[in-house]
Amino acid sequence: MALYEFKCKECDTRFEVRRSMTDTSAVPCPGGHVNTVKLLSAFASVGASGATSSPAPTAAPARGCGGGCACH
Repeated sequence: MALYEFKCKECDTRFEVRRSMTDTSAVPCPGGHVNTVKLLSAFASVGASGATSSPAPTAAPARGCGGGCACH
């Protein structure tokens, strides 16, 4: 199972859905609209194999759409 982020084109709601990577069926938003798009999510892995690790930086508080974009 993978976690995907979607955005509703009708009400601009952003939401996450956990589903199989092979599931391509439409995903309605929490408001019931079916005009949604899957958003591109970035994944980052910090460090190298065998290197000592340090704590991951803490995320900034969520604002507006969640703080992961440049809209704020």
